[in-house]
Amino acid sequence: MTGLGDRLKEARTAKGYSLDDLQSLTKIQKRYLSGIENEDYSMMPGSFYVRAFIKQYAEAVGLDADEMLALYKDSAPEVKPEEDSGQVASPTLSRKRSFRTSNRFNEVAPKIIVALFILVIIVVIWTLYQQRPDKAFEESESESGGVTLENNSGSVPKEKPSKTENNTEEGNDSAADVDDPEQTEEPPVEETVEQELAYTTSAGETSTYTLTNAEQFNLQIKTTGDSWIGVLDSAQKERTPKADVRKAGEVLDLDVSDTESVRIRVGRTFNTEIYVNGELLKYPSDRVTQNIIIEYKK
Repeated sequence: MTGLGDRLKEARTAKGYSLDDLQSLTKIQKRYLSGIENEDYSMMPGSFYVRAFIKQYAEAVGLDADEMLALYKDSAPEVKPEEDSGQVASPTLSRKRSFRTSNRFNEVAPKIIVALFILVIIVVIWTLYQQRPDKAFEESESESGGVTLENNSGSVPKEKPSKTENNTEEGNDSAADVDDPEQTEEPPVEETVEQELAYTTSAGETSTYTLTNAEQFNLQIKTTGDSWIGVLDSAQKERTPKADVRKAGEVLDLDVSDTESVRIRVGRTFNTEIYVNGELLKYPSDRVTQNIIIEYKK
């Protein structure tokens, strides 16, 4: 014991520092600080770190760092060569391992390149085989009912009908078409006109929409949370059972085809979805409370 640990400990105590305080101040683990005070360096990662920790400890408690390092050298001069030799040997081992890995890669790399080259050749040959002209001709002849170039089954190909037979069959088909007027008449095509729900104007909390090209006017109002809902028609009549707060999961189905317009009062738009004949109405703004007027153009 050289007195190094005692001097450091006395200086720490005089400063009013605990080991936890000194750990926060120097960023050195508490067990290393305790080992320095006890002059027990067995748990240290190496002599380089021991010297660095002693210097930081001394500077933190106001002692001369060079003097404290001199005391350490007097107490543990024999540790340095062993640790230094160990530190030097480590990079050598790393370089040897990296050389071995590099040599193995150099041995395997040519084999990988050759395998990839062979694979590319096989793919190119297969692609050219699929695109050859005679194969396309065979497929075309098979689909048209003609004689194929390859007949592995050994069956006799079918003969094509003569011109006379074709003309006769075509004449019969034409006569049948003339005799049956239903086949010549094309059914009328009904034009379907989709409804249009269009936004027109806004004034404060009130926004107006127009509904056109719709044979009926059905409203469906869904609430995902608490929201005040009230629906008035053009005669100022309430169309809901009662204008009130609707809970999450409630659905209102209203047939308002008999009125020219409706006014929907929504307390919380983020909890309310309005569907017009199944089409979701998009709110014109992010206001929480809004009045939605829909004019029905029959």
